[in-house]
Amino acid sequence: MYPVNLLPGAINELIATVTDTHRVTKADRYGIMAAILDESISEEERGSLDRLIRSLVKGRIQVSDELSIVS
Repeated sequence: MYPVNLLPGAINELIATVTDTHRVTKADRYGIMAAILDESISEEERGSLDRLIRSLVKGRIQVSDELSIVS
């Protein structure tokens, strides 16, 4: 498997965007996957991802087929 490298602050930016739009795009999903596979993320970041995934499961956040949301 190829190594996954996250940009600093990428998880916080992803969480903020999804919280604001209530939608997860394809790019967001790849970011979530990369973050989950990154073993070096902090417990705080992992907790944020867990809350995001719970919101997805409960239907509070929609899954979009768009590549990204550009304003």
